Amino acid sequence: VLAYPKPDTGPSFARSIASTVIPEDIVEIPITIPMRPELYPATHAYDQAARSIAEYLRKGTDVVLLCQGDPMFYGSFLNLQSRLADHYPIDVVPGVSSMTACAAAAGLPLSARTAPLIILPATLDRAILKDRFRSTDSCVIIKVGRHVNKIRDLLKSEGLLSRATLVIHASLEDEQIMPLAEAPANPPYFSTILVTRHDVP
Repeated sequence: VLAYPKPDTGPSFARSIASTVIPEDIVEIPITIPMRPELYPATHAYDQAARSIAEYLRKGTDVVLLCQGDPMFYGSFLNLQSRLADHYPIDVVPGVSSMTACAAAAGLPLSARTAPLIILPATLDRAILKDRFRSTDSCVIIKVGRHVNKIRDLLKSEGLLSRATLVIHASLEDEQIMPLAEAPANPPYFSTILVTRHDVP
């Protein structure tokens, strides 16, 4: 049985990546995750998905859950793990996280020696983001999408815009890498910004 997350509109990004190796006769469980800031719709979706997956696990059937990037790094898998791990054995296969895939694609080191690195969701409040930008040498900003203008304005105000790189769909055929200053107004949700305050000595 194959489970995978999908948005409430459009196809599953995770499934599309693995589509060439998915057997035709496999049972599929698409997990529709509402992409909204409110917590309830997503919570309900994960509850329902966990019940659907558990029906097969109780029968002794293995269920594979596709994840984008690494399952333990801001992934939807975490919400299912918390609902199923106390009742069923789970094997986690580590993946390449978005931040390391983007760093490799852009040829930019995330950090070096003793320099700290922080990861920031673009969905955070402006004041929190501004404070974090001032307190670290390097940062990775994920979940950029419609928040790109907010991030661009904040980095510009902190004198960091020239040190910011936007990576869209790292490692995929439509990968794009550009200075954040040249970013489109509405990049995809799966866009990441790398900010390096200093060059590697």
